[in-house]
Amino acid sequence: MEIKVLGPGCPKCAEAEKVVREAVAAAGIDADVEKITDFQQMMRYGVMSTPAVVVDGVVKVTGRAPSRDEVLGWIGK
Repeated sequence: MEIKVLGPGCPKCAEAEKVVREAVAAAGIDADVEKITDFQQMMRYGVMSTPAVVVDGVVKVTGRAPSRDEVLGWIGK
């Protein structure tokens, strides 16, 4: 599973990355979590508001940090 957290480094972006990493660890799955700060890469996903989370190429949330339960739902746990 590939998860990307998109954002330039604002506090909400850091929160989103933290929540995603904690949910992945709690679920005990093998997932590649990557932080993307490059705006050109973010635009490839059509993201105009950060933070955003992309799971296996699908944008799951934009403009806010997800909850742990949301992330667990996306990763199937």
